[in-house]
Amino acid sequence: MLPTFYQTHLQKQLTQAQFILLTILLNLIQSEKQVRLERLVRVFPYPITTESRRRKLQRFLDLPQLTLALIWFPLITYWLTTYCPIGQRLSIAIDRSQWGCINLFTLALIWQKRAIPLYWCLLPKLGNSNLEEQTLALQQVLPLLKEYKVIVLGDREFCSVDLGNWLKTMGVSFCLRLKKNHCLETENLIWQRLDQLGIIPGTSLYFQGIRVRKTRPVAGFDIACKWKRNYQGIKVKDAWFILTDLGSLPVAIAAYKKRMGIEEMFRDYKTGGYNIEGTGLKGERLIKIILLMAIAYSSAIFQGKEIQKKQLQKYISRSKEPRKKYRRRSTFGIGQDGEQWVNYLAQHSELVQELMKLTRNKRRFYQQGIRAATLIRSSS
Repeated sequence: MLPTFYQTHLQKQLTQAQFILLTILLNLIQSEKQVRLERLVRVFPYPITTESRRRKLQRFLDLPQLTLALIWFPLITYWLTTYCPIGQRLSIAIDRSQWGCINLFTLALIWQKRAIPLYWCLLPKLGNSNLEEQTLALQQVLPLLKEYKVIVLGDREFCSVDLGNWLKTMGVSFCLRLKKNHCLETENLIWQRLDQLGIIPGTSLYFQGIRVRKTRPVAGFDIACKWKRNYQGIKVKDAWFILTDLGSLPVAIAAYKKRMGIEEMFRDYKTGGYNIEGTGLKGERLIKIILLMAIAYSSAIFQGKEIQKKQLQKYISRSKEPRKKYRRRSTFGIGQDGEQWVNYLAQHSELVQELMKLTRNKRRFYQQGIRAATLIRSSS
C-alpha cells in the first residue's frame, strides 16, 4: 500500500509495465520480509519459468531510471515539505554497516525514533570511511535540507575533528562522539586525555570553546562528557565524549541520543525486517534493491504512523505494558504487520466468513475489526 504521492511520482518516472512490476516487487518485499533475489524470483507471481523470472527481475534492477536522484530524492523532498515545517531542526545520522565483502555507507533522517534513509553508497573497501568519503556523501544530502537547521550525528568512527571543522564551515551543527584517547587543552598548554578527566558513572562535564587534538590543534569546539549511572545492575561500559557546537550539555546529550534511530533502521534492514545480508547482490544492483527496500521501509513507517493516528494499533500488536518503557512493535513494525494482516484477511475471506458465523455472539466485535481493516487499507 504505497502512499499516494509515492505512486504519483513513480508513475511519472516509469512506464506502466515497470510501475506494475515495481508494485508487485514492493508487495513481495513486505510480505516475504526479505530482499534475497532468489526468494523474490521463486514467489514472483508471473506465469513464466523460474529462469525467465530471474532474468526479468535482473533487467528491472538494471533500469537506468532507478537512481537516487530520479526516484528517491524527489520523494524525500516531497516528504520533507509535507511533514517538516521549514526552519525545523532535523537530525541526520551518519553510519556504516558491513557484512561479508559489502561495506554500506548511509546517511539517514531521524524521525519517530526511527531513521529514514536519505543517501547510501558502497565503499570500495572494508573498514572505516575517511573524511573525503564522509564529506562527499554529506554534499549529496545537504542541498535537500537547505531550508532546515541540520544537526549531524556520528559515532566514534566519525570522530574526526576535521569533519567537525568542515561541518562548521558549512553552517551545520554536529554531535560527533570522540574516542577516549583524544586530548583537549584543559589549561594553557596543558593537554589531557579524555579518559583521564576523572569521569565516573553518574557524572558529567562540559567544556566550551576549547582546543582539541594535541597534534595540529583546532580551537573553538565544545566537548560534552557524560557517563550514565549504573541502574538496577545494568552497568554502562564507557562514557560519552561528544564533540559539538550546541552550547550546553543537556542539548548535546539529547541530540546525540537520537542517533540510535539509525541503529534501529539497520536492524530493520537486517534480521529485524528485510534480511538484506542474504540478498547476494553486489554493485549497482545492490544499490537499487536497497532503493526498493527504502521505498518499502518508509512506506511501512508512514503506514504505521497513520494506523497509530487512527488508534487502530491494537488490531496489529499488543499494547505497551505499564512497566515497559518501549512498545512491543515500532511504528515500522506496526505498518508492516498491518499490511500483512489486511492482505491475509482478503486472501482468506471465505474461510474467515465461515469462522465468524460459528460465533454469532461476537458479531459486534467482528464488525469493528472489519471496519478497522478497511481504515488500515485506506491509510496510504
